[in-house]
Amino acid sequence: MSELRTSTGPPQTDELPPVPEWTGVAPRNPAPPPLVPRRTTRAVQVGPVTIGGGAPVSVQSMTITKTDDWAATLEQIHALAAAGCEIARVSVPDAKAAAACVKIKEGSPLPLVADIHFDHRYALAAIDAGWDKLRLNPGNIRDAAKVREVVKAAAARRMPIRIGVNNGSLAPDIVERYGHTPEGMVESGLRHLRILEELDFHDIVVSLKAHDVRTTVAAYRLMATKVDYPFHLGITEAGTLRSGTVKSSVGLGLLLAEGIGDTIRVSLTADPVEEVPVCWDILKSLGLRERGVEITSCPSCGRVQIDIVKLAEQVERITAEYRAPVKVAVMGCAVNGPGEASMADVGIAGGKGMGLIYRDGVMIRSLPEAQLLAGLREEIEKVIKERYPEYA
Repeated sequence: MSELRTSTGPPQTDELPPVPEWTGVAPRNPAPPPLVPRRTTRAVQVGPVTIGGGAPVSVQSMTITKTDDWAATLEQIHALAAAGCEIARVSVPDAKAAAACVKIKEGSPLPLVADIHFDHRYALAAIDAGWDKLRLNPGNIRDAAKVREVVKAAAARRMPIRIGVNNGSLAPDIVERYGHTPEGMVESGLRHLRILEELDFHDIVVSLKAHDVRTTVAAYRLMATKVDYPFHLGITEAGTLRSGTVKSSVGLGLLLAEGIGDTIRVSLTADPVEEVPVCWDILKSLGLRERGVEITSCPSCGRVQIDIVKLAEQVERITAEYRAPVKVAVMGCAVNGPGEASMADVGIAGGKGMGLIYRDGVMIRSLPEAQLLAGLREEIEKVIKERYPEYA
């Protein structure tokens, strides 16, 4: 690689060599073109988090513990919060879970959504415990008087309700008329909305989820022409960590790029903590939110003189603790490396036994391989102090 050279500096030690003073360079390349303007929606308040109304797209996940084990449930909610989750959904499927609602609310660092099906009493328990939102399917609470009781209690506490439609559980008459189609999903959603609207309740979030990406995308596009409620986006039963991440990224990415979507969840057959960084990576890739270091790394090729895969993984590990939106380029050669470095706050390039560190595309340090990651950390912390002091 033409721009790397053999280090002639001092022998490798634990102490880093002195750092030249950074004087700055011209601004990086212009920002990418903007996305389609966000869809205009009502604003819904879920604890301290606003959904819709132009608020930032928020990140959700769902616990998988037994809810009646309130200590384990709280432990998972805290883990989700540490990963960057902003709203936690918790299933309340039975009386034991309902009895744990108070303890969970008392210890939760996140606003809580109670996932309710069939029995309205569990919704009332979550409302009484001060939870922040209901995920409700009015269609499977058959008694209209019980639905009215829940809606009245939610309205009194100013608790919003998410109408959640899944393509796999549409009413039989809707399936007979429409099949398991986007049109059927939208008709199901409108039917549920009418139940709440007839009770003069409008503090609503809507979700329309299918396991198929195209069906989900088409359903949200169609519903967006009919209502102004904010949307919760997701691909239901998306799959395992890899396949679910791909399907969710494609489906949610398509909609978000069109300005559709106000809060998101990536549903994975995995530890729910794994869902959160995928959500953030989707939002960061579209420039909708910033959180944590964004790494650009080359895929490696025959030109590379280092183990670029290992280097990128090491960089990912040492930067995981930072919350500032620092951009880091991990480069393997001189073909694309300098250009990528010029668009990043910090760049790192490796060679045989040594490496270079860049700031805004300007090479500022040459370090032995053993000191390269420590030098990168120093530069990242300087960038945070200079450009993102709110995270220092």
